[in-house]
Amino acid sequence: MSLELAMLVPHTPRMCFEDRTPEFQHELVKGMHEVAKIIEQVKPDTLVLISCHWMSSFDHFVDATPRHKGVLTAVECPDLIADVPYDYPGDEELGKQLVKAGKEAGLRVVEVNDPTYIWDYGTVVPLRYLAPNEDIAVISLSVTWAANLEETYTWGQVIGKVLRESKKKTMFVCSGALAHNLVRRPEALPTLAEQALDRQFLQYLQSNNVQAAWNMLPQYARAAGVESGGRHLAALLGVIQENYQSRYYGYGQSSGSGNVVMTFEPAPAQYKMVYIPQQTTQHS
Repeated sequence: MSLELAMLVPHTPRMCFEDRTPEFQHELVKGMHEVAKIIEQVKPDTLVLISCHWMSSFDHFVDATPRHKGVLTAVECPDLIADVPYDYPGDEELGKQLVKAGKEAGLRVVEVNDPTYIWDYGTVVPLRYLAPNEDIAVISLSVTWAANLEETYTWGQVIGKVLRESKKKTMFVCSGALAHNLVRRPEALPTLAEQALDRQFLQYLQSNNVQAAWNMLPQYARAAGVESGGRHLAALLGVIQENYQSRYYGYGQSSGSGNVVMTFEPAPAQYKMVYIPQQTTQHS
């Protein structure tokens, strides 16, 4: 099979329960439902999801647990996300393949196989839209603070290679925001300067200029306070380094952050995407 789709999606807490989602996030909700339709049509075997809210200190964690079952009350916002049950199959085989490939690439990748581990809301919230029937296997990945952008991009390359070579239908989900200098007003947009940076980065993605997006990422991450220092975006760029075409579904705010719904589909054979070279300026 192959890597059928990659996607960049939000996990804003106020989207957890659709009927409570504020109007200014309805565009995001609509976009998530559109992507869910694609997922339902393709019927992937496994979703591999990297979440900015699984923040590991030193190692890249891969949750290869055979079944993910728990009840989530979010530590950061128990008033918004409380008593949320989930029950998804896992993919131990593919999880172990990711760990093995990461280690062979010289990265600090560690398998987690623990049914008592409770998912974060950056994992649970998007899955409630993308796989509401809980019938698709999931492998969750951490964002690693000790890994700079270049290492995280390399990890993304490894992930992409494993998924493209897998015998299963797979999809990669990047769960995180763009600009992320948070304020205490849920309806607040990012500043005008941050919105401009978000638009430029999205323009590179929409024009399939991955090289430019990669070159922009370090300064963009610092200037706009991109969530997780942009590590989730570095992983995404590593995954889609080959021929993928983007589709844009919507942008919306959450407490000063910028959030987007976007997919990346395999491009036709005659379409050539811009490749990211191995040697780049140091990103941190």
